[in-house]
Amino acid sequence: MKIILILLALFACLRFVCSNRLKTVFYQLPSPKIQQPVRLALLTDLHSCLYGSKQQKLLHAIQKQQPALILFAGDIYDDKYPGINTELLLQGLRNYTCFYASGNHEYRSQQPLPAEIFQLLRTYGLNILQGKCATVSANGQLLNICGVDDPSVRLYSYYDDSTEQQLAAIGQADANGCFTILLAHRPERIKQYMWYGFDLVLCGHAHGGQWRIPGLMNGLFAPNQGLFPPYAGGRYQFERGQMIVSRGLAKNHPFVPRIFNRPELVIIDLMPQINQPLLNGMAG
Repeated sequence: MKIILILLALFACLRFVCSNRLKTVFYQLPSPKIQQPVRLALLTDLHSCLYGSKQQKLLHAIQKQQPALILFAGDIYDDKYPGINTELLLQGLRNYTCFYASGNHEYRSQQPLPAEIFQLLRTYGLNILQGKCATVSANGQLLNICGVDDPSVRLYSYYDDSTEQQLAAIGQADANGCFTILLAHRPERIKQYMWYGFDLVLCGHAHGGQWRIPGLMNGLFAPNQGLFPPYAGGRYQFERGQMIVSRGLAKNHPFVPRIFNRPELVIIDLMPQINQPLLNGMAG
């Protein structure tokens, strides 16, 4: 009997530690460039995972927050898993204004091919940002939404523009005085992004460092950052701007579970500048 109780306790502990239950994380970002509050939803690194029948759990979580814009920062498709789950999500988001920058897995994908992925994204109404910038009105507030391709574009496609060329093409987007956002999949390139006038950079790719110890270790390992990655997930402040790195939505790795690192939907509230503390990374 004691052995059974111990095993049950260990099982319950393991389920808690390795939970894949979706959480919503909130950030408040005041800025003198913002006159009207705007709510944004950031989705990264879905990797074609499924959240309930027809993605209803994820769709409900997004709809509950009523974002003005939905921003994708790459790897919503995967090169090993079928794309149908991603398309179910996109079908449910047709009524939203969505912007997208690519990740490495979109370009590595063979089923569908990268060109087919981009065609599908356009079919679902996504605005694809490949070294481009759009000025949009959200809740009466003008914003610049910019995006660059993942560097792997040059390895897996015939598209020749590098990330550096794309950044140079959009680097003066803030000249109109609007709050300017960059969608870029890889956070480890933040020094490069910060050469330009972006107020906010939104990234993914790190998967939260996969394993965490809250309060002690923000992440164990991340692609292209290695052990103890400096940008595993959260909000980072720099002299010229700030970056938010999503821990992503992927939950289907067969060998490496997420530890204290639940998949997350990121909600960002851009607010007028007032004297109040920032709320960073509060889960709901």
